[in-house]
Amino acid sequence: MRRREAGPALTDRLAALREAVEVAEGRLDVPEVGRARTLLAKAGAREALGDATVVALAGATGSGKSTLFNALSGAEVSTPGVRRPTTGVAHASVWGEAGADRLLDWLEVPRRHRVADAAPALDGLVLLDLPDHDSVRLEHRLEVDRLVELVDVLVWVLDPQKYADAAVHGRYLAPMAGHAGVLVVVLNQIDRLDEQAAAACLADLRRLLDSEGLGDTPIVATSARTGAGLMELRGELGRRVSARRAATERLTADVRATAEALSAYCPDGDPGAGPARAAEAELTGALAAAAGVPVVVAAVERSAVREGTARTGWPVVRWVRKLRPDPLERLHLGDERARSSLPTAGAVQQAGMTAALRQVRTAAGEGLPQAWRDELRRTADSAGVDLADRLDRAVTGADLGPARVPLWQRAVGALQWALLACALVGALWLLGLGVLGWLQLDDVLPLPEVEGIPLPTLLLVLGLLAGALLAVLARPFVRAGARRRRRRAEQRLTARVAEVAHGSVLAPLEGTVEDARVFCAAVRRAGS
Repeated sequence: MRRREAGPALTDRLAALREAVEVAEGRLDVPEVGRARTLLAKAGAREALGDATVVALAGATGSGKSTLFNALSGAEVSTPGVRRPTTGVAHASVWGEAGADRLLDWLEVPRRHRVADAAPALDGLVLLDLPDHDSVRLEHRLEVDRLVELVDVLVWVLDPQKYADAAVHGRYLAPMAGHAGVLVVVLNQIDRLDEQAAAACLADLRRLLDSEGLGDTPIVATSARTGAGLMELRGELGRRVSARRAATERLTADVRATAEALSAYCPDGDPGAGPARAAEAELTGALAAAAGVPVVVAAVERSAVREGTARTGWPVVRWVRKLRPDPLERLHLGDERARSSLPTAGAVQQAGMTAALRQVRTAAGEGLPQAWRDELRRTADSAGVDLADRLDRAVTGADLGPARVPLWQRAVGALQWALLACALVGALWLLGLGVLGWLQLDDVLPLPEVEGIPLPTLLLVLGLLAGALLAVLARPFVRAGARRRRRRAEQRLTARVAEVAHGSVLAPLEGTVEDARVFCAAVRRAGS
């Protein structure tokens, strides 16, 4: 008989399976997780109920299962029959005093028989006679399915007429390919065949089991009526009882089968490596557009132009600019607790944000099975619920940088006031001359001239023209400084939006991918 490599201990396998279930809890809505949770509960209960070996006889109506059970028990415990329905509840025969009552209470088997003068090799055996798996009563079939999942060793009793029954092989035997070590197949009523037919029947049954992955499963030919093969079957059961490993082997096989089922939700290689950089950059850009970053940086530039023009422009007309509010102040930025006056994202921005979320989710789930991609979709949908509010707070509370006044603007502003002062001196001088002329005293003071132009006129004209010209020459430098301030503000705002994108979208998606990675590693350890 071939033996599977030992692999990790059962406790390590169960710990790995428990880790996989905990990670999948709330993330993978699949039946395999529920079955794994049930198996862990079974393992915990079975460990607390001692090391007795529970063996179940299962089979169809007329296979001689109950007769074989009575022959092994040495008493008429279960009533044989060929009419349906026959056995309705499981019967139990107990060898020894290994705490079987608590075990049978857990199995919910009410009918119990204690075998007197039990052979020492069978001490600790709890033998069950299950209802017929092909009973016309649904509750009988459900009871078979329930106990098949709980027993340590399953002895499937076949008869020469129906040993190849597709229902038996397809529903019960083939799915137990991973449980070959805890399965025994009995070909009962062998006395109905001659030697040549019996050999052919056994060879065909062996072929069927091998094709179903049950090459490690022994076949015992018996006849409950003549007693043929009973000693061999007792010996097979005795070896399993004396080894005190049947429960462990059954649980190990269950864990491996459960891990194999869960592995359907693991990729062949390493799970997704997380969102691609291109998808991250596109997400940040889409969120920035939806959050109104272009509006803010445009307002920053206009505000900087407005302030710079006011500082370097002609002082006489600066008051006109105060009639228009500051574009940046109109947005009510600077307080994270208050909602800004930024316009709501339009349909185009919303569509861009949705597309970017989908792309980053797709990039994160690349290579993952559909169940994990569904979880990534739920994670992304959840992240997008109050994303607009978080973005607005991030933009509102962003530090747009110190509003320092450039030195050159201060110098130009000072020069503008100096030129205005010259113009005022010239204007006042001319005004004084006008008054003197009206009083006919204009000949009292000589009027200085420069190149034939009266000095007061020269001061007035040069002051006004130089101020206007200086304002025009300073305008390109003001706009260049405003563009630099815009770029700095855009960098700061983009960084704030990137923080929101990472904390609200990327980190949860990466957490899901990491959970998938942990889940798959735990599943591999459980099933190795």
